[in-house]
Amino acid sequence: MSTVRSRWLWILVAVAAAAGAALLGFFAARQLDRESPVLASGTWLPRPKAIADFELLDASGRPYRRADLTSAPTLVYFGFTRCPDVCPTTLVKLAQVRRQAALSSLRVLFVSIDPERDTPAAVGLYAQAFDPSFRGVTGGPEEIRNVAKNFAVAVNRVDLPGGEYTMDHSAVIFLVDAQGIVAIFTPPFEVSALAADLRTAAPYLAAEAGRHST
Repeated sequence: MSTVRSRWLWILVAVAAAAGAALLGFFAARQLDRESPVLASGTWLPRPKAIADFELLDASGRPYRRADLTSAPTLVYFGFTRCPDVCPTTLVKLAQVRRQAALSSLRVLFVSIDPERDTPAAVGLYAQAFDPSFRGVTGGPEEIRNVAKNFAVAVNRVDLPGGEYTMDHSAVIFLVDAQGIVAIFTPPFEVSALAADLRTAAPYLAAEAGRHST
């Protein structure tokens, strides 16, 4: 075989290899788009649910908006600081889940549905009592209603004797990424199962974060 012909043969082999690698990468990306994580303790939504823009307040009284929420994978839970059982129990489990999942980018956000009694500072301190990395936010009654409605969280004030009241609400954990709500988890919450689900979802969430950062 001549030197020229041999050189062209190697060039064609190199081009074919490069094309094959590109094609494999393309189909791998398409496969990721087509498949969704299989969760044991929750439901991965067929399509992400977009989150309408909002403006709440964090512990320091600074605005907390949709862009802040979707900037990293976040578990969102709605509740109130005077909740006697469900809220503290769930937040304890979320602290355990975060440790077991061991995902450095994962955040937890606690949204108060009781703006009459839960000040931004109080909500922030309450959330951080379970894990220093947790964030708590609140806002005006109308804004809280709008955010809860956007997440399809049922909220109801229940008046009690003596002028007191409590709050009934959906006990759902939402997983949010750059596209919006991507998964939901409903009680009973099993720490090990939820942590495993988050590790399973992590590669998909990382892919989405990379896609939206470009």
